[in-house]
Amino acid sequence: MLHASHLRKEYATVLAVDDVSLSVKEGEMFGLIGPNGAGKTTTIPMILNIIAPDYGTVLIDGKAFDESTRNIVGYLPEERGLYRKNKVLNTIIYFATLRGIPVPEAKRRALDWLKRFELLDKVDAKIEELSKGNQQKVQVINSILHDPMLVILDEPFSGLDPVNQILLKDILMELKDAGKAIIFSTHMMEQAEKLCEKICLINKGRIVLEGNLQEVKSRFGKNSIHLEYAGDGAFLSSLPYIKQAIVYENYAELELDGQDSVRNLLNEVSNKLIVRKFEFVEPSLNSIFLKMVGDGTKKEVTA
Repeated sequence: MLHASHLRKEYATVLAVDDVSLSVKEGEMFGLIGPNGAGKTTTIPMILNIIAPDYGTVLIDGKAFDESTRNIVGYLPEERGLYRKNKVLNTIIYFATLRGIPVPEAKRRALDWLKRFELLDKVDAKIEELSKGNQQKVQVINSILHDPMLVILDEPFSGLDPVNQILLKDILMELKDAGKAIIFSTHMMEQAEKLCEKICLINKGRIVLEGNLQEVKSRFGKNSIHLEYAGDGAFLSSLPYIKQAIVYENYAELELDGQDSVRNLLNEVSNKLIVRKFEFVEPSLNSIFLKMVGDGTKKEVTA
């Protein structure tokens, strides 16, 4: 569906994207992940022909981007691009007509999607009157109403509460099952891990990790421990046999430096914490992300 090869983009003082290639098939959810400033927001406009690469090619459905290609692509930008004074229904219809959909059909589809997103009572509201989450729903509708073959979503869960995150997740899975190729760009590793089959991790403009998610996780072994507890777990990050610690209020993900460390860890936590769960697991995508884009030192995240 999408094949981007050796993309490069350099500005006056910054090499924003350096030799990035990616391929997404129909019926596939592809995670384009990386920290802020990694090059994701330059890569996507090159795929969409919004900016021209200095080098490299992009093929969508086997051909270069042109006006006919534009109508088989749906794009949700991270920044909102809605006309704040316009009404919700009129806004959706307007964007649909830009894709060549006649007004009566655009209105029918818009009302169906507004019902799905529980926004039927907002059809005559102005965009500026909507909450941040409801504005995000309208932008999602604009990106998929024309039934695109390729859907590119930049931080689609931004502003959505947990209930609406589940709703959007269900819709994305329906699109995937319908054969759509979906690129999901985010720095929220938990969402990418739940949704994506393949990932491409970009840092400082270059690909540092890519492939099938399960294969990627297996490369990092099974020396990670998920620990659920009651008590103060702040000490976990300072243990000498812990390579990496992601510590929350009552949960931690720990990477050990070897199997011999397990007994020591068990002794420590049993003496200082009330342990509810202690299990060996594959590392999470979040811990892999920290390992690949960090500075090589022990990492601690507290909440």
